[in-house]
Amino acid sequence: MTAPGVQVPAGARLVLATHNAHKVGELRAILAPALPGLDPAAVVGARDVRAPEPVEDGVTFEQNALIKARALAAATGLPAVADDSGLSVDVLGGAPGIFSARWAGRHGDDAANLALLLAQLADIAPEHRAARFVCAAALVTPDGVEHVEVGTLEGTLAAAPRGVHGFGYDPVLVPSGDTRTCAELTPDEKNEISHRGQAFRALVPHVVAALGS
Repeated sequence: MTAPGVQVPAGARLVLATHNAHKVGELRAILAPALPGLDPAAVVGARDVRAPEPVEDGVTFEQNALIKARALAAATGLPAVADDSGLSVDVLGGAPGIFSARWAGRHGDDAANLALLLAQLADIAPEHRAARFVCAAALVTPDGVEHVEVGTLEGTLAAAPRGVHGFGYDPVLVPSGDTRTCAELTPDEKNEISHRGQAFRALVPHVVAALGS
């Protein structure tokens, strides 16, 4: 977290390597309060700068996050932040993992992904439904500075979706120590404990250094 009184220059801009409006809002909410002097409107998504999406051919969350951040920094000349995240299920050997967004075959079909996952786990007892969200967050600057942080949110998988907040697999992951799914948490509650929140808060000091340089 940023030390009190740390300011970033007026007019500083940061671009997030995502076309997902949910992620832009979530990441802006995490980053903007920790960056005094940074106008929230200056934290924009790839769609706002019309940047092309690179091919994500990495085999880890970290590799894919760096691929996206490098491409966006090169295309815009701005410090770029990207994340790659997904769900890792113990009984599935860590899957869906990097394939989380397209587990059912079509990228971003949350309902189909959830339905397939729950069908695959239909006969799995509650004590064997351990899983976690994983997020790798990467910062890349136009002059080649790179940094990656990883966050995780441990939990278990519910038998059916619950809740109306969030996106992706939020309706089925129950964080350890809670009885609600991530989709039943308020956005502030989720940001406080989420894998993405952990990774991006750890990245904040590096973002501040990049914007202030």
